[in-house]
Amino acid sequence: QLQAYGGGLVQAGGSLRPSCTASGRTFGFYLMGWFRQAPGKEREFVARIAWNGGSAAYANPVKGRFTISTDNANKVYLQMDNLKPEDTAVYFCAALGLLDGDWRPAYWGQGTQVTVSS
Repeated sequence: QLQAYGGGLVQAGGSLRPSCTASGRTFGFYLMGWFRQAPGKEREFVARIAWNGGSAAYANPVKGRFTISTDNANKVYLQMDNLKPEDTAVYFCAALGLLDGDWRPAYWGQGTQVTVSS
């Protein structure tokens, strides 16, 4: 299971740090990622990372503002700084498996709401 928490309401320019806890199975062969879905929009990739901290990658809209990290055990974090109203969305954590040469979501956690007011 993947459980995300730590979202909330923040003003533009503020910070949040959602977390995701993995339990119930071994996710050691997966990358871990964050995705988000805004109202009326499709779910989109935000960031991903390997458990040892390698292979970090970010979507262009969040580069330089968001930082993904892990505790190399069972928690994944998303440090979100300089938040903008357009970052408002439900944020989901996911375990990504390698399929046909690409890392794709294999397991999803429930989402945590992030709301940024202007």
